[in-house]
Amino acid sequence: MAKELELKYGCNPNQKPSRIFMEEGELPIQVLNGRPGYINFLDAFNSWQLVKELKEATGLPAAASFKHVSPAGAAVAVELSDTLKKIYFVDDAKLSPLATAYARARGADRMSSYGDFIALSDVCDEETAFLINREVSDGVIAPGYTDRALEILKNKRKGTYNVIQIDPSYKPNPIERKQVYGITFEQGRNEVKLDESLFKEFPTQKKSFTSEAKRDLLIALITLKYTQSNSVCYAKDGQAIGIGAGQQSRIHCTRLAGNKADIWFLRQHPKVMNLPFKEGIRRADRDNTIDVYISEDEHDDVLRDGAWQQFFTEQPSVFTKEEKRAWLDKMEKVALGSDAFFPFGDNIERAHKSGVEFIAQPGGSVRDDNVIETCDKYGMTMTFTGVRLFHH
Repeated sequence: MAKELELKYGCNPNQKPSRIFMEEGELPIQVLNGRPGYINFLDAFNSWQLVKELKEATGLPAAASFKHVSPAGAAVAVELSDTLKKIYFVDDAKLSPLATAYARARGADRMSSYGDFIALSDVCDEETAFLINREVSDGVIAPGYTDRALEILKNKRKGTYNVIQIDPSYKPNPIERKQVYGITFEQGRNEVKLDESLFKEFPTQKKSFTSEAKRDLLIALITLKYTQSNSVCYAKDGQAIGIGAGQQSRIHCTRLAGNKADIWFLRQHPKVMNLPFKEGIRRADRDNTIDVYISEDEHDDVLRDGAWQQFFTEQPSVFTKEEKRAWLDKMEKVALGSDAFFPFGDNIERAHKSGVEFIAQPGGSVRDDNVIETCDKYGMTMTFTGVRLFHH
């Protein structure tokens, strides 16, 4: 391992010189293949922390899909249903526990995960490498790779795919620094431990979570710890299903994440699963077409625009607003985490439309009473964790 690593450039090609380095000791990583860039490393180090904490919190292998220093997806190894295997396009693959976690992380928001950086909590096996190999991705970080997995990944993208191995025993300095405009900022690292001990204060009429809800709320909160703020995360079945990142308004976080969660669930509708795609359609074109077909404002364009028709063997029928709403009304047992308090009950109203039943948020708003009242109106269970998770 080296003390520093020179990079091609920083965030943009004009930002030179660029490097990553350690003030003391050696870098805790080895580049096994490719030449990761500045943003690749930002994604790699943030996503590694996320999956490391998910594994510690749940005991399950974990994976994350990162884009522009925020997760597009995060998940642990909960067995996939046949429906999810199909909409994640892994029904033809052998799935190890780690591959299952990756399939969930990548499959939740395939549009955002296009060209992602991947983090794996465990040694990358052949099954996981096989799934990674057929997706458009910039690179992967993991504590290790089997010989066969490394062989597969080294051949990806004409041999240029970025493969990073990190020392899982590495412990960073408890004080972190960064510079903005030539001015150095310093703070203690956010070492807050997120576990079930946070779920003690229940201001709502309902005052307990199921074991599955606790797992999903921990996934949501740990995901938010490494998501650009403001941020809100919807989670279900061991994975994030909608992440709203970097919004200035909390309600816009809740709407953005809720819309993504809705798309995740609508993709499971028989009408979407049975779209008459031609053989040989590229994955990205298929994902884009599904997204447009589901979109409330644009689905008619699928039928009118010849550009989309090239992907179908026959004209699909319109997916009506009424059909979508009827399907979404079946959505249930969704968990919701927020990195800071909800200032108004409008966030809860929006969350209810996406099947949210369990909520974890810091509390502390002057309008907590309005938020609690709205939760009680819909029979939701909410806990105040007392922990804010801003990440910038």
